Amino acid sequence: MAKLCDEFLVGKSTVYGTVSFYDFLRPENKGKKVYVCNGSACLTAGTQSELKTKLRTKFSAQEVGEMCCLGRCHENAAFHVNGTNYSGSDINSIDSICKKEHNTKELYHVGSVGTPILTIAPPKFEEYYKIFEKVLATDPLQCLAELKDSGLRGRGGAGFSMAFKLESCRNVEDDMKFIVCNADEGDPGAYSDRYLLEQRPHALLMGMMIAGYISGASVGVVYIRGEYPESVTIISDAIAMLHDKNFLGKNILGSNFNFDFKVIKAQGAYICGEETALLSSIEGQRPEVRVRPPYPTQKGLFNKPTVVNNVETLANLPFIMQQGGKKYASIGTAKSTGTKLISLDGHFNKPGIYEADMGTPLRVVIDELGGGFKHPIKAMHIGGPLGGLVPIEKIDSLTVDFDSFAKEGFLLGHASIVCIPEDYPLIDYIEHLFRFTSHESCGKCFPCRLGSTRGYEMIDKARNSDYKMDRQLMDDLLETLETGSLCALGGGLPLPVKNALKYFDSELAPYFKK
Repeated sequence: MAKLCDEFLVGKSTVYGTVSFYDFLRPENKGKKVYVCNGSACLTAGTQSELKTKLRTKFSAQEVGEMCCLGRCHENAAFHVNGTNYSGSDINSIDSICKKEHNTKELYHVGSVGTPILTIAPPKFEEYYKIFEKVLATDPLQCLAELKDSGLRGRGGAGFSMAFKLESCRNVEDDMKFIVCNADEGDPGAYSDRYLLEQRPHALLMGMMIAGYISGASVGVVYIRGEYPESVTIISDAIAMLHDKNFLGKNILGSNFNFDFKVIKAQGAYICGEETALLSSIEGQRPEVRVRPPYPTQKGLFNKPTVVNNVETLANLPFIMQQGGKKYASIGTAKSTGTKLISLDGHFNKPGIYEADMGTPLRVVIDELGGGFKHPIKAMHIGGPLGGLVPIEKIDSLTVDFDSFAKEGFLLGHASIVCIPEDYPLIDYIEHLFRFTSHESCGKCFPCRLGSTRGYEMIDKARNSDYKMDRQLMDDLLETLETGSLCALGGGLPLPVKNALKYFDSELAPYFKK
């Protein structure tokens, strides 16, 4: 840190404030040798207590830390050692793992219903990149028109028009523009981004190149979760292949289009999934949420025009450019076009990544793709920790699209599904959500920073003493979080809590004053 201070002429407190923000770099994690996943899916699966017991046969309590969601939600019992993730039965080979002699045996189902776009195996490199060659031979405005025709909306949760973002960036005059891939959306329970990064890396990279061509950007930044070490390696190797094939650099294929990539391995901070905090992190600042406007498409990374999209959104662009925007729009519904990747956790008979046309009944996803539940389930947390808590009786009221979920008071988000078994106390799960938000808050605004802490304090006190919560006080707290927070972390937390209070009132009533 002293060297950084000298080189960049910044104060020690500035550097320390930035470094100590990240989970992997915090002083309290110094000396940790193994990290246990504390994500929602592993929590409700109940695998982590036994996992910690087994790990402590090899590591002391001081050497065992925690990471939030390693993307192994399909088989749980997830942990991280020596820069590699493990899960399922891997713990039984801990001796070999410590000797670096064991390879993880991770397996999960991949399937689809409707028109598969992201789950079909892509052709060989040369044939696949003919799509990009076609793009380079087409006017950028025509490519933008195709994207408008497609109706593609962001797959990270907000559902914002991608064409609008690219056009907004394109319309700003500047000599430097950026395309940023937000591969740090670490919603516990969601591992569809990891699937694309590791199984379909060129769909993402070509999507970023196409976005750069349309908007006039020359640099693509892939910001990947540190909890996904394999993804970092695979994406870096894929970029090296693009260099070898002369698809990156100056004047690509004689087109006057310049583009190159920068890969950044994050260091553990859920808030970096928020686009402005992500930009601050890339700049080397403490990753706090920025006030908007200005929006990133006008003043983003290093105050240059920047388009930020998540992995799944960008990975759709090759299909749209190859098949046409109208073809993409013919899939799904009028307002939610295309397909959606869905992550099913270990409570399903066939956990894995599934692709469904927007508008597909949720019942089809659960019963036909996921094979139903292994045991009785009372609720599903869909769309990450800030998504809606959906009671089982609402399954037949929902279809997989933005509008259906919004109409019923839920949020599609990343479309991850974390199940809550009938015997799992819902009050424990709500406290977990408050604690998660408190831990991951950037601290920029105090409705989130303080509100999330007061929430878990109230619940913890009600769970472990004769204290009864005041419902009006809880409602006021949720309203303050929802309306006063700068971003969706504090602003989104109230949704699942409100759903729980609405649909599971009888279960939660003993913790509240009459």
